[in-house]
Parts: sequence; C-alpha cells; structure tokens
Amino acid sequence: MAIVWELDFYSRPVLDENQKKLWELLVCESPTDIRTNPDSLFRYSEFCASTEVNSVRLRQALEQAIAQAPKPPDRIRFFRRQMNNMITKACEDAGISVYPSRRTLALNRWIQQRLRDVYPTLPNYQASSNPSVNLPASPPQPLPDALRGEKWMLVTLPASALAEMPEWDISFGEAFPLELAEVPPDTAIPGLIIFSSRAMPLAAWMSGLELAFLKLNPEPPAKLVLETGANDAWILANVASAPLQIEAQNFEQAKEKANWVHFVAVQSDPNAESFAGFWLLQELNLLHSA
Repeated sequence: MAIVWELDFYSRPVLDENQKKLWELLVCESPTDIRTNPDSLFRYSEFCASTEVNSVRLRQALEQAIAQAPKPPDRIRFFRRQMNNMITKACEDAGISVYPSRRTLALNRWIQQRLRDVYPTLPNYQASSNPSVNLPASPPQPLPDALRGEKWMLVTLPASALAEMPEWDISFGEAFPLELAEVPPDTAIPGLIIFSSRAMPLAAWMSGLELAFLKLNPEPPAKLVLETGANDAWILANVASAPLQIEAQNFEQAKEKANWVHFVAVQSDPNAESFAGFWLLQELNLLHSA
C-alpha cells in the first residue's frame, strides 16, 4: 500500500525575536485504512524563520523528515493553495509526487491540537483569528458522459459496520479510522451509492481526483456535488424534485450528526456483492487552520 503524507508549511501564531511570525513545516502520514491506529502515524515538525521561507529551505526540512521516517512517502498531499508553487517545487525537487488536496484529515486534527495545546505555551504567542485559507467555490462541472451513473441511492450504515471494510471486495477506495473523526460505533454514517454499467472506469477515474467530500448544492437546479482536489467540484446527481431535495437535506443533517463523516460508493448494480469504489470522507473546515 502506498505511503501518503499530508504537509503544511505556513506561519504560526508565534513571534520570533524580531517580532516576525515563525513558520513551521508539519508533515504526518495519511491514514488510508480504517484499521489504522492514529497514534502510529508518523509526524514531523520543524520551525523556521520568516527570512528562510523558500522552496530550498522547505526541501531541506522535508528531506530531514524523510530521513527520520520509517519509510519515505510515495506522494504528498497539501491543502494550502496560496503555498502551491513553493510546496510543489520543494516536493518535486525532493523527488516526491505532490497533489493539492482537501483530504488532510490527520493533518487538520494535528493543527487544531497544536493551536489549542502547543502554540499558546510558547514564548511570544500571539493569538490570531484571521482565516488563513481562502477556498472560493468552483462551479461544479458535469461528469464526463462516459462516466455518468444510471442510478444512485442515498443510504446509511452504522459506523460499526464500516469496521468490516477490509473484508469487503473493493477495487478502488480509501478510508480512515473513525476514532480520528471522533465518531462513536453507533453513529449512522450517510452515503451515496452510484450504480453504473461502467462502474470500474468510473471508480478508477474518481480514484485519481483526491476526493474531499460530498455535499448538497441547493442552488437551482439542486444537485449533489463531489468536491475534489484543492477546489474542483463535480455533479454526481441532480436532485430537482421536491422529494429528492428532502432526501438530500436529510443526508446533510445525517452528515452533521456524524461529525461530517460520510461515504461515496460505486457499484455495477444494486445486487452486486462487490464495490468498484468505496471512499470514506469527512468534510473539513480548513478556514481555521493557522
């Protein structure tokens, strides 16, 4: 299984001796299996001065992280779009594939923990409430004609049932331990199942998109939109009728009750015993990642 890292390189709410914000590299291993122990994920952090913020310094810090890791990453995800050029160059110069992605669950949780428990204990801490990520919504695009599903269904599964995912027949997909999202076993997890005669090509295509989350876009005509990458969006299903809109609204309410955890699955038909694709997702609020 490929080793994926999540990376952030940005200023923190801590000043140096020159009253300039310290910058910090954070990298952590991305969980890709529901059985992953969150405490076993590799982490690395390193501060640097604002005068050292460039791709060369970032590459050096990244190489230091790689030297300390049990295994090097096969690819790296990052969510901070304004750092795109620097992060991309540093990773590529280090010989690692890199992708903009909002699937940075472990990293987001770690940043929130550091905002709460670490940075306030450091000298020259300076609290800041300014959002540091600007992610304007992109107009959702239709799926390629050859990849559209013929049918779809909104369903729910108990969180405890997802523990059996490793035993399921899944061709493409990714998951994470539910304790990472603080979801109890008795929680109802909502999801969308897409049925398609081209299930395998659809799942293969989706697997390369860095899936982020699924949400209802209520703007007429209402639709279920799959958010991917840094700010891409795809129309998975139209929900024009009133009954379908109510069903989609119930999906959003169930998602909120499940701490925004949900799933998207692809099958050839409702009687299939295997999944062409199955992705466990969580909608994150990245606007408050310092």
